[in-house]
Amino acid sequence: MRGIAAPERTEMKILVSVKRVVDFNVKVRVKSDGSGVDTANVKMSMNPFDEIGVEEAVRLREAGVATEVIAVSCGVAQCQETLRTALAMGADRAILVQTDEELQPLAVAKILKAIFDREKPQLVILGKQAIDDDSNQTGQMLAALAGLGQATFASKLALADGWAQVTREVDGGLQTVSVKLPAVVTTDLRLNEPRYVTLPNIMKAKKKPLETVTPNDLGVDVRPRLKTLRTAEPSQRKAGIRVPDVATLVRKLREEAKVIS
Repeated sequence: MRGIAAPERTEMKILVSVKRVVDFNVKVRVKSDGSGVDTANVKMSMNPFDEIGVEEAVRLREAGVATEVIAVSCGVAQCQETLRTALAMGADRAILVQTDEELQPLAVAKILKAIFDREKPQLVILGKQAIDDDSNQTGQMLAALAGLGQATFASKLALADGWAQVTREVDGGLQTVSVKLPAVVTTDLRLNEPRYVTLPNIMKAKKKPLETVTPNDLGVDVRPRLKTLRTAEPSQRKAGIRVPDVATLVRKLREEAKVIS
């Protein structure tokens, strides 16, 4: 009796973007000349929203939904450390697009578009924003450049039958949308809790492939479109005061703060 061959497993790649940022526990300091943030001898780590993206991609592969997770980072050579963290979390391979240029969201989106065209993943996951510039632009720009559907601020993600069903957080509560794959999804804080990276996995990550290319290799112009004129720390807030009653509060809001008439 002849056996029936099992159907071939459909390849499904997930591309995850990770950014190297100043660690969230570090108090950021501005350079004395106001030209930017001082990053000398400062602890750097993976952007927390991107870490959530890596975790979600790895969970999808572990569940058998995806077959490969590719982590990509854009920036200086030290971004290799961030990519090794992604590999230690479970990503299969990594791509570093190395450049010393200041990378703005549009430039990163163009780079990711070039990587998308080359790798042809079915899903691209990004953090909804980076904690250094808080731009919240790259995912949306990538979707526009690549002509892909997008679902931002995801707090739940499910893939089935060529579609992604995403529960996203909006001002009024939760909204569920479906987008046809390939698509771009950006992560919110409540999507998952990233795993702890163990020492054995850190050692395994050193043997996983990490490819280095440049924007020129990809044919991407990353010159900044915006110019930062000056960087300054926020002014110190005045100390608050206690008021004895509501009438005093209303009077101070009207006379001193001038927020009510």
